[in-house]
Amino acid sequence: MAEYQNIFTQVQVRAAPEMGMVENVDLSNRTKTAGFSTLMGWFGNAQLGPVYLGTFGVISMACGLIWFMIIGFWFWHLAGFNPAVFVRDLFWMALEPPAPEWGLRFPPMMQGGLFLVAGFFFLISLSCWWVRTYLRAEALGMGKHVSWAFAAAIWLVLVLGLIRPVLMGSWSEAVPYGIFPHLDWTNLFSLTYGNLFYNPFHALSIAFLYGSALLFAMHGATILSVTRLGGDRELEQIVDRGTASERAALFWRWTMGFNATMEGIHRWAWWFAVLVPITGGIGILLTGTVVDNWFVWAQDHGYAPLN
Repeated sequence: MAEYQNIFTQVQVRAAPEMGMVENVDLSNRTKTAGFSTLMGWFGNAQLGPVYLGTFGVISMACGLIWFMIIGFWFWHLAGFNPAVFVRDLFWMALEPPAPEWGLRFPPMMQGGLFLVAGFFFLISLSCWWVRTYLRAEALGMGKHVSWAFAAAIWLVLVLGLIRPVLMGSWSEAVPYGIFPHLDWTNLFSLTYGNLFYNPFHALSIAFLYGSALLFAMHGATILSVTRLGGDRELEQIVDRGTASERAALFWRWTMGFNATMEGIHRWAWWFAVLVPITGGIGILLTGTVVDNWFVWAQDHGYAPLN
């Protein structure tokens, strides 16, 4: 029934903003005010702020902006400084890595040097943001699960843009910046090395990708289906028999034969999601460095057709 559609009925509290912990916390880098957004309140917490950036947050934002502006100005240059051409061709524009003849040397700016400069600022931005997530979790007495999940994504970025090109001896192996050029690179990469579908780590990455999507959907759907019973208040529900949490657990025991705990489902989802970039990065790293043709490799190992 319509009254149970949370997006339409979520209560948005309008009281003094919750400013967070103040004891034994350095408040100098935290914004002093906070506000509320009705629109944002439909999808999450309606309060905006306070925001803490800190030194690493400022460096990350600055370097990320430089990276973004370098690519944007290059695209603007490719468009001949014509707004109509820029909008029309935006999805096809690319900031390409240096040509193969440059190897690992630093080429002129217009021949790939700008790509390396952009990549440098991108790496600094990601690294500083990782440090920020770690330090914020430490300051709040939290586990470092978010930091290590983010590190798994950074691992894949490093493999694609730094580690593998260095092992291959050429910056030309890096992925170009651009929407369709990025997809073209992926397609060409697969064709060049005998079809990534025969790469077992690629297969694992896709399995974890689909699996994490399924787990998150199952968990999200379960909690939403028992919010009428207070299922969104998980900690209270765990010790309150006969209400939302127990019904959710019963549902999965009755339909699948077993169920995860309130904590366990998050561990499952965390591991499935984190293993997507980890296994994907391993598969990419082995391509061209250890295995030159995945189809031939699969034939040699008995799971690809021999003719």
